[in-house]
Amino acid sequence: MVKEEVCVECGGTGWKLVRKEGFDAAKQCECVMRDRAERIAENTNIPPLYKNASFDNFSTLPDNPLSHQALQKAITTANSYAREYPPQKGKRGLLLLGDHGTGKTHLAVAVMKKLISKGHECVFFDYQQLLDQLRASYNPASGSADREAYRMALECEVLVLDDLGAQRVTDWVEDTITSLITYRYNNSKALITTTNLRDSEAGDAPLGTGLAADVASKYQLSERIGMRARSRLFEMCRVISLRGVEDYRMRKNRSY
Repeated sequence: MVKEEVCVECGGTGWKLVRKEGFDAAKQCECVMRDRAERIAENTNIPPLYKNASFDNFSTLPDNPLSHQALQKAITTANSYAREYPPQKGKRGLLLLGDHGTGKTHLAVAVMKKLISKGHECVFFDYQQLLDQLRASYNPASGSADREAYRMALECEVLVLDDLGAQRVTDWVEDTITSLITYRYNNSKALITTTNLRDSEAGDAPLGTGLAADVASKYQLSERIGMRARSRLFEMCRVISLRGVEDYRMRKNRSY
């Protein structure tokens, strides 16, 4: 049996004595937060592709002035959010908008990891995967993991929801996402979400002005999640726009 290491600072108690203004005082040991962060990290559901995503390896495309400026602003805003979390007032979440391949998911996971290092519980879900699991949970033969997914999405401290609106809207989809966003809004739970859908109030220009537009990004956000969910989302989230940033996958292919 492997012998468990005991913290030399606190002797495994979780507390250590410190001298403050001439008096001895008890202070929580750093090992408590470190152990909590390690336990949280085991259940984050981060996709393997983004396991190593961080602020340090987020590319700001220095050889492209327009993209560099937008990406630099995005990383500054995201880093500030993670550093100041939980906010004492104002919006508790982040909404990252932009076309495919602009780094939205990388940046969302980087924020997530920084929050985890501070001891905050964070869970990652792909939007379509979450809806698929919820549908499956209605089947009596469904596993407990499917039934648990929606509860986790509702109750976790920080939910990272990737690719919001990446599914044709139906009444069921609209009701489900509205219920999720409203619950988190009413209970002051943070939501970090990414989408390539467009929104004029977030600064997106109309199509046909030269901006990139794939099959999904031609839709407005409200068309895919409904007006109620969209309204709540903007009430609870700071917006980070990566619209107009070059797709890094296409740029990478051109470099060979």
